[in-house]
Amino acid sequence: MLHLPPLSLYIHVPWCIRKCPYCDFNSHQAEGDLPEREYIQALLADLDEDLRWVQGREIHSIFFGGGTPSLLSARAYEVLFKGLKQRLTFAKDIEITLEANPGTFEAEKFSAYRKLGINRLSIGIQSFQPEHLQKLGRVHDREQALRAIKLAKKAGFDNFNLDLMHGLPGQTVEQALDDLQQALAFKPTHLSWYQLTIEPNTEFYKRPPQLPEDDALWDIQEAGLALLAEHGFDHYEISAHCQPGKASKHNLNYWQFGDYLGIGAGAHGKITLADANVIYRTQKTRLPRDYLNPDKTFLTGKQTIEPEDIGLECLMNGLRLREGMLVDDFEYRTGLTLDAVAEPVAKARKLGLLNVDKRIYPTDKGQQYLNELLALFLTE
Repeated sequence: MLHLPPLSLYIHVPWCIRKCPYCDFNSHQAEGDLPEREYIQALLADLDEDLRWVQGREIHSIFFGGGTPSLLSARAYEVLFKGLKQRLTFAKDIEITLEANPGTFEAEKFSAYRKLGINRLSIGIQSFQPEHLQKLGRVHDREQALRAIKLAKKAGFDNFNLDLMHGLPGQTVEQALDDLQQALAFKPTHLSWYQLTIEPNTEFYKRPPQLPEDDALWDIQEAGLALLAEHGFDHYEISAHCQPGKASKHNLNYWQFGDYLGIGAGAHGKITLADANVIYRTQKTRLPRDYLNPDKTFLTGKQTIEPEDIGLECLMNGLRLREGMLVDDFEYRTGLTLDAVAEPVAKARKLGLLNVDKRIYPTDKGQQYLNELLALFLTE
């Protein structure tokens, strides 16, 4: 039998100043002034249709993703928060994260964001090296990146993530470590540090850049992880590192198979209906012009996770975490026992990739070969 897990809210803002060549997210280059008022109205109307799925739960975290959410004015967020609080109950310790790009930072705007209750920023730095920022198609430069972090701290954000990539075209180990050192100097509470990958439907996929060789990528990874550990960062998820107690609540809810409402153009959600013993994946219309069209529907997809797939999907999320998940939580959130995934679990244990006691979690070898571990569940 299924039980209701914690509930989060994801809000998508689909516009960017310019589409980056590596980006495969649902983002669109802004043309002229943004239709802020219309978009906020659409978000609240979208949420109204999803309120049936709240089922009496508090919202434990909110994440504004994109696109570039920091393109929207503080006034737009003020109107949105008023509408959210009229419709939802916020947990007392709610985490509210907004993604921001350094090129869109303004001191007055970010102080206002903080006053509205946004208590966590995720700043898309990617690199401090001018040549790498240029190759990545970023709209900001090194000085803007440094200024953005200073402004965030000045505005009162004492909980913030810095987003960095490694394995960039032409990048050396020394350059990758220098990016990390510059980020660490600002004492962030959280770092997302991940390797650049070439995704379909991107400019880099059409015209691939020359990336470092595998040996160089391995050297960067090993040296970077050692540096982060030296500075007290817990490597709690594949590409996420945090100071003690500062893991992203919102992302943890994803990996621990929690529920989340997704509103905004192209947003995805996951909803449990315990009474009906069913879990849905939801998707909203992707193009901003369609999302803003009153003749179009917000919800464009609602797929049932088949009973035989629930356990596999849960573990494919949970095993991204170094601590995995409690067996009790697996059973509570899937309505299953571990017997439902006995075959892939047995294979993973035989290969030395997985441990099972009170928790089910990857071994050191499993963390090193996580893609191979997850593939055992994907192909089952």
